[in-house]
Amino acid sequence: MEQPQIRSQVQEAAEAAVSRNATDLVALDVSGRLALTDAFLIVSGSSERNVSAIADAVDERLGSVGVPLKRREGRGSGHWELLDFGDVVVHVFLEEDRAYYGLERLWRDCPVIPIEERAAAS
Repeated sequence: MEQPQIRSQVQEAAEAAVSRNATDLVALDVSGRLALTDAFLIVSGSSERNVSAIADAVDERLGSVGVPLKRREGRGSGHWELLDFGDVVVHVFLEEDRAYYGLERLWRDCPVIPIEERAAAS
């Protein structure tokens, strides 16, 4: 994945997530393993309400820069929300559920996409 617009989308999503107190941000380049998307951004929320607020903030931010949401799953569950923007998929987990599902373990052979410090500071 050498596409600047995807890195930009990941950065925008990360900044939006951090603005709602997301923690433990990890971005992965999955383009070599998946044909459906290029990047995952995985973040944690501290409560069910926080998970929803993070997902809403990411949706709003990417929409404001012209990246339409294609699909959103898990809305209202408060444990996990998936936001599919096509090139980038954002996973917002309640901390305990993230540890249980371990997406980072499943995709551990994928390269990490650096997130600029202004978003990563959480």
